[in-house]
Amino acid sequence: MAEPITLQVEGMSCGHCVRAVTNAIQALDQTAKVEVDLAAKRVLAQTSLPRADVVRAVEEEGFAVRG
Repeated sequence: MAEPITLQVEGMSCGHCVRAVTNAIQALDQTAKVEVDLAAKRVLAQTSLPRADVVRAVEEEGFAVRG
């Protein structure tokens, strides 16, 4: 598996947000391991997907990815 991808994500505030982000990434890579830290507004994804695909999946759920 490639290096973990870390994203700063704005707009996440609850368990539903965690599930939405996790499911969006895992829909593209079922073996992805996704950790969401609501307080830090951070998503850590261990996946073989390109970073751009992970960013797109998160943004398509309505969240803003920073940096």
